[in-house]
Amino acid sequence: MPVLSEIAWRLVILDEAQAIKNPGAKQTRAAKTLQARARIALTGTPVENRLGDLWSIFDFINPGLLGGAKQFTSYAKSLVERTDNPYGPLRELVRPYILRRMKTDRSVIADLPDKTEVTAHCPLSRKQAALYAETVEDLGRSLESAEGIQRKGVVLTTLLRLKQTCNHPSQWLNDGGWAEADSGKLARLREIVEVVASRQEKMLVFTQFRTATAPLAAFLGGIFGRAGLVMHGETAVKQRSALVQRLQDDETVPFFVLSLKAGGSGLTLTAASHVVHFDRWWNPAVENQATDRAFRIGQKANVLVHKFVCRGTVEERIDALIESKRDLSEALLAGGSEISLTEMTDEALMQLVALDLNAATQD
Repeated sequence: MPVLSEIAWRLVILDEAQAIKNPGAKQTRAAKTLQARARIALTGTPVENRLGDLWSIFDFINPGLLGGAKQFTSYAKSLVERTDNPYGPLRELVRPYILRRMKTDRSVIADLPDKTEVTAHCPLSRKQAALYAETVEDLGRSLESAEGIQRKGVVLTTLLRLKQTCNHPSQWLNDGGWAEADSGKLARLREIVEVVASRQEKMLVFTQFRTATAPLAAFLGGIFGRAGLVMHGETAVKQRSALVQRLQDDETVPFFVLSLKAGGSGLTLTAASHVVHFDRWWNPAVENQATDRAFRIGQKANVLVHKFVCRGTVEERIDALIESKRDLSEALLAGGSEISLTEMTDEALMQLVALDLNAATQD
């Protein structure tokens, strides 16, 4: 609200400060108009996509320290070219202004349980493999003539189609089927859910696709023997807190299916001790934020996280790139740039999406 910028505050504290990572966004500009003698930014992901995220946060708490946006972009590029300890100079510059606390540090939180993350490798069904191979062939033909913006559109559409195919052919075909036999991920999900149900524990299932939330909820309900909860971008804001409360307080609610953007931050869902990432956002910071809905203060049980990856597909190769993004954040803070797939050469892109049929059909 404009009135807030007219008040001379002694202290302004910005929670979930990654929300101002985009300098041009309205909420970023509004936050930076606040007048205060001191400013504090709270965030678990100061580097969510790229080093520019950090610049925008520092432009809020200490304007000028990292120069202007263009200056910092040039500086960041020069750091990447360094062979030894590339982010060392920037880390030393920002270190005095960062107080980092890890939930895994027992001196910070003594009673937080353990978190175990596992990659759940899933095979492709015959229908998935056939649709995947057809998509790759279509991409190869399209790249022969596509250029510029059109090429980017082709690449992004293909990646979407491949990701949806890895989830279930029906998601891309939009035929309403969602038969369990047609998806290796549903078969793997059943294995995990049966164990969770037998222990009478609760689970969270994240997907980036709103259209997958209802079929997943129906599938889970059939295994658990009772209905769970669903939240996505079209869920009314006033209903969301009630859904959260039901998961936390109602022992009969066994699961919560959430779209990653709607339920990936700001919620406390510690009644669940199992987390499934049915598909990958391809950004470790976003995935970790979602996992932290369960792995946070108030959690009493050990948390088990399953990250689904289809063997022999683009998902498996992107999983390796995700780790490199994680390394960027760690190199800066402990001592990510967004994966720009549309900028890859045709040859590199085809290698990335190529189907390894032997691996893909291995159970």
